[in-house]
Amino acid sequence: MTIQFDEEKQDKKIDDLRKKEEEDFIQIAATKQNAQYVDLSQTPIETDSLRLIGEHVAREAGLAAFRLVDKKVHVAVSDSPNEKTNTVFKDLETRGYIIIPYLASHESLRRAWDKYKELSYAFETKAGSLDISNEEITDFLKKVHTIEDVKALIVGVLEQNKSYKITRIVEIILAGALSINASDIHIEPEEKYVRLRYRLDGVLNDVLQFDSDTFKLVLSRIKLLSGLKINVKSDAQDGRFSVKINESDIEIRTSILPGAYSESIVLRVLNPKSIGIPLEELGINPKLLKLIEHEIEKPNGMILTTGPTGSGKTTTLYAFLKKVHNSEIKIITIENPIEYHLPGIVQTQTDTEKGYTFLQGLRSALRQDPDVIMVGEIRDNETAEIAINAALTGHLVFSTLHTNNAAGSFPRLVDLGVNAKIITSALNIAMAQRLIRKLCVECKKEVPLEGETKDIIVRIMSTVKDPLDRIEAKTMWEPVGCVKCNFTGFKGRIGLYEAILTDENIEKIVKDNPSERELKKAAIDQGILTLKQDGIIKTLKGITSLTELKRVVDLEEIEG
Repeated sequence: MTIQFDEEKQDKKIDDLRKKEEEDFIQIAATKQNAQYVDLSQTPIETDSLRLIGEHVAREAGLAAFRLVDKKVHVAVSDSPNEKTNTVFKDLETRGYIIIPYLASHESLRRAWDKYKELSYAFETKAGSLDISNEEITDFLKKVHTIEDVKALIVGVLEQNKSYKITRIVEIILAGALSINASDIHIEPEEKYVRLRYRLDGVLNDVLQFDSDTFKLVLSRIKLLSGLKINVKSDAQDGRFSVKINESDIEIRTSILPGAYSESIVLRVLNPKSIGIPLEELGINPKLLKLIEHEIEKPNGMILTTGPTGSGKTTTLYAFLKKVHNSEIKIITIENPIEYHLPGIVQTQTDTEKGYTFLQGLRSALRQDPDVIMVGEIRDNETAEIAINAALTGHLVFSTLHTNNAAGSFPRLVDLGVNAKIITSALNIAMAQRLIRKLCVECKKEVPLEGETKDIIVRIMSTVKDPLDRIEAKTMWEPVGCVKCNFTGFKGRIGLYEAILTDENIEKIVKDNPSERELKKAAIDQGILTLKQDGIIKTLKGITSLTELKRVVDLEEIEG
């Protein structure tokens, strides 16, 4: 007869005996010290209480908070406390908590510390607000630098079969976008999978693909956060929520659109850090920058910046505001949304659902005795006329129009019903702009100019009027790709700018309702760079590449 010895089973019995002995010892020690005892293998551990103390701090101090009732926090403590234990207690008391201590075994504490893995990075502080300011998310933002980092974290959570994984995935998606400065998050369901993409520097980049079942839960979570109807699946919905990191509130605009396989999600990240750029750092040519600074110093008139959606118009307007802002003048803005909060400035946000439009905001603002007014967008006749009249009656007005170039501002205002005879009296300068990706300084490479590429650059440079702006076309730079730039070859963006001043030539021609081409010819003598010329100069300086320039600006039309 053979007797088999089960070593694994025997080891488990010995381990269980040791744990029981430790629990018995701690229980006796608690009785002798007239202290309370807790066995965390038999007691529920509340996640809200765990949040009070970061995991790293809890482990070093040999303790764990396991229950929170109002301001009373129940804390399990090791039988060998240290200086950090007292520090944590003092911190909790400073924050207004009443501590109820318990002696606990090391095994109990390990069980509590393991619960930190299940602790969500974030929690909702109120409807439409996600607070991710705790220790875990701060560490996350420090260590995530690339799309691959985000992908690895999401894949790690997807592999876990836990109920909390959806909340964690949403948090990683949001925090990942913030850490790598993505402007938009696209979650797009296909027939057999769902695709996640980030828009970096104006271009979409694939992050990863995941399953449809997970997507359904992610969709519901985002709808809840955004205040949208979960049961509505056939209509487009728009909502918003905010993410709080430390003391900074970042607004997320949610768009849900019904698609062939399910609803598509786009989250626009309105990060104030990405918009608060000084005027001198926008990439404006020195000559044009000097002209703009002169125009915004005037007490009245209008400055328009134009371009398609996502061309950085709002960033430029905020740069104007920061430049003119001082305690002696009153500034009022009418925006949708308010993307950057400026102290000392009255900012109001339109709400079309409640009937508060740019027109109503502008009318109300003028009754507040402002010196400077910023109107987020001129899109109708009445707003255009009131803005023009404000510029004519002692106010400095900043606003935007949706046109393709600076010359298009004049006919656009005429189309909106503004009297052509007063446009040039009100409008100081009309600008157009685009955003273009900057080459990564860590990996870009220099290449010789030759063939058709050289012909294009030489042709456009020959139309530059100011000799100071001309650069000899010898070499240019191309993208390569490295860890620093997420292997895109580009990092960050810079503006391309053109402008038309309302001088005597422009004033004469505008009265006859000219075409854009005629306005461009009339403005040639001003010697201000066009978008193409500005782009070519930045290409020759190694700021961007010719391929990137072609993506943003049409180079085929001959200047002049």
